[in-house]
Amino acid sequence: MANPRPTPDQDVVRDRMRAERDTVPEEEETEAPQDGASAAPSDAEAGGEPVAETADSDGPPEEVDPTVEGGVSAGSVATASPSTDGGAAGGDTSDAERKRDEYLALAQRTQADFDNYRKRAARDVAGAGSRAKVGLARDLLPAIDNLERALEAAAEAGETEQGLAHGVRFVHDELIAALGRSGIERFDPSGEPFDPNQHEAIATRPEEGVEAGHVVDVAQKGYRSQDTVVRPARVVVSA
Repeated sequence: MANPRPTPDQDVVRDRMRAERDTVPEEEETEAPQDGASAAPSDAEAGGEPVAETADSDGPPEEVDPTVEGGVSAGSVATASPSTDGGAAGGDTSDAERKRDEYLALAQRTQADFDNYRKRAARDVAGAGSRAKVGLARDLLPAIDNLERALEAAAEAGETEQGLAHGVRFVHDELIAALGRSGIERFDPSGEPFDPNQHEAIATRPEEGVEAGHVVDVAQKGYRSQDTVVRPARVVVSA
């Protein structure tokens, strides 16, 4: 069996601890700086040059950009220049579009005027041709009337169609056909109501079985070209 561990004497231990405590030197306490006094030595005491104070002590001094002039940087000026040029370009584009629209409207008006002129010219040409035909027909109508009188006289004299009357009839028919090819037709208004626009009344007489205001006899036939009366028919109207 092992021997029990000896218990140290309490008095001996206490004396040893007191001796060790007496041998440890006491540390000097340092006082903290008061009211913002800096513990670091001043510039004069350190023998160094004074440091310039800046407005912002929290960071390094701000560097000045050499491209800045008058508070505006060259980059800002360079950036503003394209916008100014862009505005000028936009104005030029607006002027060009306005002029384009004006020229387009002018071209459209000119084309419309030319179309109207072409239509008027076509109508004038057609009207001139129609007037020329009407004028020629009016010049020929007296000759046609004389041929008709000659045929009536030959019929009253009992002459046959084999002689001179046949030649007169042939010329008369050819003239009437030529007028028809030119758009001029002959009309006989017998029995029609009297129309002062197409008829010329030379006399009136009562006629049994015929209403008043109707054509009862035609002294001279009329001629017309579509809606234009070349010569009105000379008629006798019932009273």
